Amino acid sequence: MDVLILSIAAGGGHMRAAQAVRDYMAKHNRNIGMEIVDWFKYINPVVDKVVIGSYMGTLKTSPALYGKLYDMAEKEEGLSDISLTINRLLALRMETLVAKNKPGIVLCTHPFPLEVVCYLKKKKGLDFQIISLLTDFSPHSFWLRDGVDYYIVPNEDLIYEMKWKGVREERIFPFGIPINERFTLQYDKKNVRKTLGLKNKTTLLLMGGSLGMGELKEVFTGLFGSSLDIQLIAVCGNNKKLKDSLEEVVSSSPGRGVIFGYTDEVPRLMAVSDLLITKPGGLTISEAMTMGLPIAIISPIPGQERRNARYLINSGMAVEFKRGDYLEGIISQLMASPVRLSHMREVAALKAKPGAAGDLCRFIASLI
Repeated sequence: MDVLILSIAAGGGHMRAAQAVRDYMAKHNRNIGMEIVDWFKYINPVVDKVVIGSYMGTLKTSPALYGKLYDMAEKEEGLSDISLTINRLLALRMETLVAKNKPGIVLCTHPFPLEVVCYLKKKKGLDFQIISLLTDFSPHSFWLRDGVDYYIVPNEDLIYEMKWKGVREERIFPFGIPINERFTLQYDKKNVRKTLGLKNKTTLLLMGGSLGMGELKEVFTGLFGSSLDIQLIAVCGNNKKLKDSLEEVVSSSPGRGVIFGYTDEVPRLMAVSDLLITKPGGLTISEAMTMGLPIAIISPIPGQERRNARYLINSGMAVEFKRGDYLEGIISQLMASPVRLSHMREVAALKAKPGAAGDLCRFIASLI
């Protein structure tokens, strides 16, 4: 095995990045073998269920607590000590995994397995190379570990903060977050809208991540009942209750909206949309940027998504809706501002990294 990719399925984005790298390599360089391992599932399915369940439960019921823990993890030694203890317990499982696959490179798209494999590499004096692939637009210290040989960051903008945190510049590569190649294709907006049963007019796409979290229902219902001349697409992920609820809303006025659950049609949905209303997950952001789609942020999770939101807003490619805002007024103002929308698209195109998967795979090939 040339490359072992370690990830975790929490949230969906980390695993999508891993799959984008594997799929590109399989298509363009079949001589290099890659395997993806879901770290928690490998440890134990029960551990995976308990840890991921607790993680998701905290996000849903106590997002402020999650944000506090996220910030504490960057500066509190106590949490680092707990993490080190856990790593020591998991190192044996990691050693078994590495011995079985004998990788020349270990690529991590999540900080949890990254920390364990770095600890093991240092403890055992192993000689494989470790690549840390950051999947958010802020370099939290969890991503920065002794033992990492190379860091892949979403954009050149992060290089400065990485250097400030002690990472040497020659180890930082701003290839971007790898996304599926389908987001780089050209689509006929009018024809795709027709296949979706939509009209050829202003279209808003609402997404709540793989779990359909956040204020998606509230925002969708408010816009659906507004006087705006728009049509809506909603992607509810695996949240069946949300999907059923929005389908009931749409049934009152067929043709004004289309509802999806979990779908692999997101590239086409983004292609036909004029504005994306979403939680700011790193992968979703990267996909929208590649497609030149302006972004309106809702319900960012305190922690990494709040930092992603700050990056987008400061860069000029996004606006943010907050609970209680007059959505109809904000949307109408935005849609009546072609100059602002054009600027948001231009910034997205400037910051986007559509060739991220290819650049990373070529870099990996050069190391091998």
